Amino acid sequence: MSEVIAPVRHRVGLVGAGIGGSLSPALHEREAAALGLDYTYRLLDLDHLPPSWTLREAVGEGTTGFNVTHPAKQTVLDQLDELSPDARALGAVNTVSVDGNRLIGHNTDHSGFLSGLRYGLPGIRQDRVVVVGAGGAGSAVAYALAGTGAAVAIADADLHRSEDLVARLRESLPDATITGLPVERVPAELARADGVVNATPIGMTGHPGRPFDTGALEPRHWVAEVVYRPLSTALLQDARATGCRCLDGGAMLVSQAARTLALLTGITPDLDRMRRHLGELVAAEEEVNHD
Repeated sequence: MSEVIAPVRHRVGLVGAGIGGSLSPALHEREAAALGLDYTYRLLDLDHLPPSWTLREAVGEGTTGFNVTHPAKQTVLDQLDELSPDARALGAVNTVSVDGNRLIGHNTDHSGFLSGLRYGLPGIRQDRVVVVGAGGAGSAVAYALAGTGAAVAIADADLHRSEDLVARLRESLPDATITGLPVERVPAELARADGVVNATPIGMTGHPGRPFDTGALEPRHWVAEVVYRPLSTALLQDARATGCRCLDGGAMLVSQAARTLALLTGITPDLDRMRRHLGELVAAEEEVNHD
C-alpha cells in the first residue's frame, strides 16, 4: 500500500503594529484556498505582544513564515540568521522564511512595487523620481526605481536617515544617481521630477495628512502610494484633482503579497485573481462603512 503524504501546513504571521484592519490575511487566505493550500494567516500585533516577544516564540508555536510591516521591517533584523542579497542591500525585510532553526529575511517590497507600477501606470516617464520616506518601504521603492536607471531623490523628515539610506543604496548600486534631501525641499525637487512616491505612513488610517505640500504637483506628474488603507489617500485625492496619473497602494500590496506567497509555499499565485480579490475586499469594506 502506498504511503499517504500529509499536505504541507503553512501557518503565516504578519508582524507589525496597529495592524488590526489589515487586508493581508483575507488576501493571502483567499488565494491560498484557490490554490488548494493548507494555509492560514494571522496577525501578530506588536501593540498586543510583550516587549520581549520574538519571532522564534511564534516559530515554536507552529508559525512557518512571516510577513513584516511597519514599524518592524528594520528592527526585526537582529533576530534573523541570514538575509537575501536584496534584503541586505536594503537593510529591511518584509518576509521571513523558516528553514529548520534558521530565520531568513527577504524583501519582496522592491519587486512588488515595480511590478505594481508597471501594471498600474504603464508607459510613464521615470527619469527623475522623488521618494518621500527613508524607512523600510522607502528603501525598497528607491532601490527598485534606481535599479531601472531613474535618478532618485529621497526625502525624509529626518535628513540623517535619508542620507544614511542614500549611502547604503550607493554601495549596492554604484552607478545609480541617488540623492538625499529634507522633506521641505520636495516641492522644489518636483519642479524637475517626473513623479513622486509616498513611502511614509502619512495618509493611512490613524496617520492623517499629506506627506508634502501637494500644491507643487502639476498635471504632468504621476503619483504613487504605498499606503492602501485607505486606497484613496488625501495625497491621491489632491493629485487626481490636479490631473495627475495615480497609483494607489493596492498595486504594491497585491504584487508583494503574491511574491511572498510564492516564496513561502513554492507555488506561483494568480496575480490577476489576487487583484480581483483585493477589489472585492475593498468594495465589501466600503459597503460596511457606508451602512
